[in-house]
Amino acid sequence: MAFKESVPMLNKASCPNVINKPTVISMVGLPARGKTYMSKKLTRYLNWIGIRTKAFNVGEYRRAATDKYRNHDFFRQDNAEAQAIRQKCALMAIDDACNFLQNGGEVAVVDATNTTRERRKLLFDIIHVKYKFKLFFIESICDDPTIVEANVLEVKVCSPDYTGMNKDEAVQDFMRRIEHYNSMYETLDHQIDKELSYIQIFNQGERFMVHKLAGHLQSRVVYYLMNIHVLPRTIYLTRHGESQMNLEGKIGGDSDLSPRGEEYAIALGEYVEKEKIQNLKVWTSELKRTKATARHVKAPLENWKALNEIDAGICEGMTYEEIQEKYPKEFALRDQDKFHYRYPGGESYQDLVARLEPVIMELERQENVLVVCHQAVARCLLAYFQDKSSEDLAYLKVPLHTVIKLTPVAYGCRVEFVSLNIEAVNTHREKPKNVKTDRSIDEALETVPDHI
Repeated sequence: MAFKESVPMLNKASCPNVINKPTVISMVGLPARGKTYMSKKLTRYLNWIGIRTKAFNVGEYRRAATDKYRNHDFFRQDNAEAQAIRQKCALMAIDDACNFLQNGGEVAVVDATNTTRERRKLLFDIIHVKYKFKLFFIESICDDPTIVEANVLEVKVCSPDYTGMNKDEAVQDFMRRIEHYNSMYETLDHQIDKELSYIQIFNQGERFMVHKLAGHLQSRVVYYLMNIHVLPRTIYLTRHGESQMNLEGKIGGDSDLSPRGEEYAIALGEYVEKEKIQNLKVWTSELKRTKATARHVKAPLENWKALNEIDAGICEGMTYEEIQEKYPKEFALRDQDKFHYRYPGGESYQDLVARLEPVIMELERQENVLVVCHQAVARCLLAYFQDKSSEDLAYLKVPLHTVIKLTPVAYGCRVEFVSLNIEAVNTHREKPKNVKTDRSIDEALETVPDHI
């Protein structure tokens, strides 16, 4: 598809000026409009592409500060005591967000209603005027009662505020809470707020209004938000069937499936048939072993170059034992920092994340998709959906002959590993213990000739 070739997506490593100034992203909108959903997804995405990001939810500050919430009256505009508590909690969240950015953070997401111009001016004065950080607002506007009701039922009645409360009573109380916010809600306006940078999202993606973007980061945030959706769907992730090179313990290459790999390809087709997945699409890499694995699945198929396995450069087609013998220093350096280590003439996991960003964007746009790929690629995709750190990403276990079901839920993703019970070699290499430092590696190998 044209999308794959036409949208250049670079991570911070390949575009070092993406973050030229720390940024605060502030949510805006009435309760039950998907603000926390968006803030969590956005935080996960930015961390995945290598931008240090953290979310600060004002509701969590409020619950930690007081147990005085009894019902919707806590959010009445004339409840002076509660208003003071809420103001204090908002200031604490803003202060923590700024401290995070002053100490190495790059993006802070302030997750709160921020429904009045007075509150947004407070944010502007502290964040932009005092600290000189960039400020970007994301306003979620929703006038579709079915969406609001669904959000309330799915998420809000499960809030700690309603522990032990009857579900119907909780819904009624939360709807009254929304009324209190609505009575003082002032939406962003392109004339009144013409100096602010923001995006308005209507009815969870029905339409968008973007105003005065400031910089590459905000453009990327907008592009991401315009691609995510909340429709029910499942992503099925699997490696190719066992290959001949898997049996030989070699990495990379473009080998055929082993006999057991062929068995898995048949079993995968049968599994998909039994699942009866509506409107399924199948994506594979351009390598033979993924195409062969997917050939029994009855669904539209696309081949993505971006899904090809990590390029091992000069180590392609070698076993780990051969790499350790021929290139001992490279072998040790990779063990020291597997995510950032780049094979000579090849790629690092960090490079792979950058390569896979268009895949993630397109996955966010789709409904049900089966992705047939490779170990390193599957690790990167799984890390995105599970919100794993770069350190954990490179060591995630993704066994052969297993389907991983990824089902987005309220604020995260449910992950299920489904083994199709066909034997296969174990290609997982555990994280080494007692990894040497750069200096100790140099000292240990100073007499070893450099083969590179």
